[in-house]
Amino acid sequence: MSQLLHTMIRVGNLDRSIAFYTEVMGMTLLRQSENPEYKYTLAFVGFGEESTGQAVIELTYNWGVDQYELGTGFGHLAIGEEDIYARCAAITAAGGKVTRAPGPVAGGKTEIAFVEDPDGYKIELIQKSAATAALG
Repeated sequence: MSQLLHTMIRVGNLDRSIAFYTEVMGMTLLRQSENPEYKYTLAFVGFGEESTGQAVIELTYNWGVDQYELGTGFGHLAIGEEDIYARCAAITAAGGKVTRAPGPVAGGKTEIAFVEDPDGYKIELIQKSAATAALG
């Protein structure tokens, strides 16, 4: 059986990104490794290990690169939450940036919110009770 293991995003400041995903989003730093020969560091964060069926995020820091253009192809990461209203309040209190307040999606009943990580990547929070329902 196939399994989604991780999504990789390039980050401009690894410590800042690890702090955001662990302290603001509530994930755990699962592992980190450096490759001095090719000048990059990888950090994997998530709510659980891939071995338990959880998908994680691979934060890739290419040494000396402090910024990326996000482009138009990437949309967002999505995370199911028990209570997006409380989660957004906690994210704001922790210094995170909520870019779309929690509430129903336009023209539908699914409740969502959006936050932005330090590199500008968008993260959609979806009320878990509706996370598997089609949006709209």
